[in-house]
Amino acid sequence: MKVHFGDCLNVLPSLRIGSIDLTYVDPPFCTQRQHRLSTRDRTIEYSFDDRWKSLSEYGDFLSERLRVIHLALAPTGSLFFHCDKTASHIAKFLLDEIFGTANFRAEIIWHYKRWSNSARNLLPAHQTIFFYSKTDNYKFNTVLTDYSPTTNVDQILQRRTRDQSNKSVYDRDDNGNVVYNGTKKGVPLSDVWDIPFLNPKAKERTGYPTQKPVFLLQRIIELVTDPGDLVLDPFCGSGTTLVAAQSLMREAIGIDTSKEAVALTKKRLKQPVITESFLLKKGLKAYRNADETALSLLNGVPYVPVHRNNGVDAFLKSTYKGVPIPVRVQKHGESLSEAAAALRKAASSKNAHRMILIAIDDIPTLFPDPTIPDSVVVVNAPGLSIKRLLAQMELEDQSGCHAET
Repeated sequence: MKVHFGDCLNVLPSLRIGSIDLTYVDPPFCTQRQHRLSTRDRTIEYSFDDRWKSLSEYGDFLSERLRVIHLALAPTGSLFFHCDKTASHIAKFLLDEIFGTANFRAEIIWHYKRWSNSARNLLPAHQTIFFYSKTDNYKFNTVLTDYSPTTNVDQILQRRTRDQSNKSVYDRDDNGNVVYNGTKKGVPLSDVWDIPFLNPKAKERTGYPTQKPVFLLQRIIELVTDPGDLVLDPFCGSGTTLVAAQSLMREAIGIDTSKEAVALTKKRLKQPVITESFLLKKGLKAYRNADETALSLLNGVPYVPVHRNNGVDAFLKSTYKGVPIPVRVQKHGESLSEAAAALRKAASSKNAHRMILIAIDDIPTLFPDPTIPDSVVVVNAPGLSIKRLLAQMELEDQSGCHAET
């Protein structure tokens, strides 16, 4: 692993022409602002200037560097160019000109969930990565993914053929029996990647602005390189590309104009930290573990379900004194006072002035009248109301029978 301090425009000519197997380019996005961010302990601040006199100046900056990057790429090599909506049109134009439109392979959409903002616009939830090859003879390792849950099982198992009208149909033998297609391993990776943005509390976070997840770079590297290949990041920033390459047994070269970024990259290579994403490991369904049975009691009321919280099942979209109202459904075997205590404890950090507890059962307690905090409003679930009504009707029925005798 090699890390160079300086402008890639000046460093790249020293590399052997055609020696790079993959270049990942994550340049300034032309955001017209100074980016600053500090480490958690506030001891180090990382920054870079992304302000330009004009789009023309920004385009010239990219053009000069993309041309030397193109020279450094091997004939079987590829380039992945990371950008957002700000100047993606400029990047695409230059890449088509330098690499050729015939070598444009894919426009990858990196999709992620972000926090909301108050801008009068749609919430930004993706960035773009342009994939180009140096020539038509480029390395590519097919990655297979799981089938969609909505995929028809016949589409997976049965072989398809063309009928006399050249229409795609399921294949059958001379006796009309279905012809199966053998072992299926999955479907090829698509050009939309759902990869979580780095959590602010992730151990992988360094405090460097615009830091990307290691998993994103691992996916790119695995797609177009083999172990031992050479990866280049001419704007290496915090060094994520080099950390990803090192984890996959590739060689890598990083270049950056910031001494702090170069020092950070070297530090990460000595002590690499890669956060394991629960979402990627278990899938979105496992991440959503709200109590669906409990939430069914809120049908007809606008609410936001709460995941991974033992005290609150949902927040009503309605507010009380400017704070959303937390809701908990009493659990089976849990007394009303225990449920109220759990709700109050879980909601304390939200400064909720009103909480709603939905009672589902009458659980005997040591105290005849369990104390419920004034801030907790108890509402009976329909099932509990019906059980109480049936109990009352049974008593009335028994009382009537006694009166008749």
